Amino acid sequence: MEYAYLKDNYDELVTDIRKTCMEYGRNFDDIKLVAVSKTFPPEQIAEVRKLGQIIFGENKVQELREKYDILNDKGFKDGVYSEITRDIKWHLVGHLQTNKVKYIAGFVDLIHSVDSLKLAEVINEQAEKHDRIIDVLIQVNTSGEDQKSGVEPDETEILCEAVSKLKNIRLKGLMTIGMFTDDEDIIRSNFRVLKDLFDKLKNRHGSFEYLSMGMTSDYRIAIDEGANMLRIGSAIFGNRSYQR
Repeated sequence: MEYAYLKDNYDELVTDIRKTCMEYGRNFDDIKLVAVSKTFPPEQIAEVRKLGQIIFGENKVQELREKYDILNDKGFKDGVYSEITRDIKWHLVGHLQTNKVKYIAGFVDLIHSVDSLKLAEVINEQAEKHDRIIDVLIQVNTSGEDQKSGVEPDETEILCEAVSKLKNIRLKGLMTIGMFTDDEDIIRSNFRVLKDLFDKLKNRHGSFEYLSMGMTSDYRIAIDEGANMLRIGSAIFGNRSYQR
C-alpha cells in the first residue's frame, strides 16, 4: 500500500503520546492531537483521516483553502475522496494576515494564532458575515524571539479581555511555540510561562479550554508541562519538502 507508512507513523505517535501521559500522570483522553498537514497533499490527509484523525492544521491560508475545497465538494464531485473527509475539523496554526481571514472564515474550526486586537476584530467581522462564532486562541511569544509572532506574556491578559468582548469570537485558550533548541530547560520554561498564564486567565474566561503547545520535537515536554493540544506534523507525515 502506497501510504502504509502513514499508519505506522500514526500508530507509533499515538502509542507514544499515551505512554507519555501515563509517565507524567496525564489523562490521554484529555489530549487533542492536531495533525499538521502543511506541504502534504490531500491524498495523504485522506489516508490519515481514515485512521481516525479528525483535526488537521495548516500554516497558510491559501493551502488550507485549497485542501478544504478538494476534500469537500470538489473532491466528492470528482469521486476521488471518501465521505469520511467531509467531517475534518480544520485549524489554522500559522500566522494570519487580516486580509486573508475572509478566505477561511466560513469553515475554519479554530484559529491558533491571534496576536492582536486588530486581527481579532477582523475575524469577528468575517464570522458575523458568515453567521458563525469562530473559536480562537491567543498566541503568546514565550521565547522572546523577535522572529516569532505572538503577544508578549505581560500583555496577554489585556488582549484576552478585549477579545472576549467580541460577539462572534469565542476565546478558547492560549498557544505558543517553544524555542527551537536542544536545551530542555529553556523549552520547559517557555511552556511553563504559558501554563501559568492559562491557569491565571481560565478563572476569568469560562470558555478557556485549550493549551496548545508542543510539536514533533518537544511534545513530550509539552505534555509534562500541561499541554492538552499538540500540533504534530512530521512525526505523522514524514519530513517536509518546501518546494511547493
